[in-house]
This record gives sequence, C-alpha cells and structure tokens, in this order.
Amino acid sequence: MGGGAPIWLGMEAPSPMNPLHVVCPHCHTTNRVQAADLGKGPDCGSCHQPLFSGEPVNLSATEFERHVGRSQLPVLVDFWAPWCGPCRMMAPAFEQAARQLEPRVQLVKVNTDEAQGLGAQLNIRSIPTLALFVGGREVARQAGAMGAADIVRWTQGQLSRTSAPA
Repeated sequence: MGGGAPIWLGMEAPSPMNPLHVVCPHCHTTNRVQAADLGKGPDCGSCHQPLFSGEPVNLSATEFERHVGRSQLPVLVDFWAPWCGPCRMMAPAFEQAARQLEPRVQLVKVNTDEAQGLGAQLNIRSIPTLALFVGGREVARQAGAMGAADIVRWTQGQLSRTSAPA
C-alpha cells in the first residue's frame, strides 16, 4: 500500500512549508497535514474528530465538490443508490477497502438519488460506479460491483498509472 512515493499529482509537493490539504470527513474543513503524519491518526483542527476513520464518508453534492476540489489525497468515490442490489452487496467490500487504503486514499460515497445533478454532470450511467479523482480531476472509472481486494487492486493500479501510488 502506501510508501514513500508521492501521492499528489499536478500540485506542489508537500514540504514543511507546504503540507498536504486533507478535508475533514465530519465538518468538511480543509486541514493541513504533513505527509509523514498521515498514518499517525491526525485530528481535524476545527472539530477535533479523526481525519481518517477507516470508513467511507457519505457526501452530498456540495461536500463532494469540497472533498474532490480541495483534498490533495486521491479520492475514490462509490456512486450508489439505496434501491440498487449490487450497490448494497458492494458496500461491505468498499468499507473493507477503506480500511486498507486510508490514509493514502480517501474513500467516499455519493447517493445518486440525492445528488442527481452531480450524477448527470459526471455522466454516471450505471451504479455502482467507482470513480477515482486525483488533483481535483477524474483519472479512472469502473462500473459494476467489486470485492474489497479488487477495489484495492484496481485503485492501486490506477494510481500507479497516474504517478500517485496508494
């Protein structure tokens, strides 16, 4: 999984004067975190909740824009709906993948029934759909349910193609 390899793309590399921006999954405030401190359980400077819980975060369309647009970590999004059987079947696997990929990748879920405009804007045509965002832009997409190992493997493979290993 993680290592010393860079996890940012198209952005200035973090340094003591330029740490990574990480969006809090609880209050959605942007925090500055040193790359070396990602695995040390950093807390949000605003709400003092953990920045990484090992669980996917449910986001609204507005919160999605904030996380994808401001976070310097790759963001893996599960576009899903509550009525979708394959989506419900994949949910535990996505949770397990979150435990394996965090803190190098932030995993989030967007309910396409609640965020229909976002689904249309991103041309989400089937669910579940995984989309990987790096540096604020989509770099990969995969439709269909997957197991945890496949989600982790797919994510790491896509990040290795974008020079942003998980």
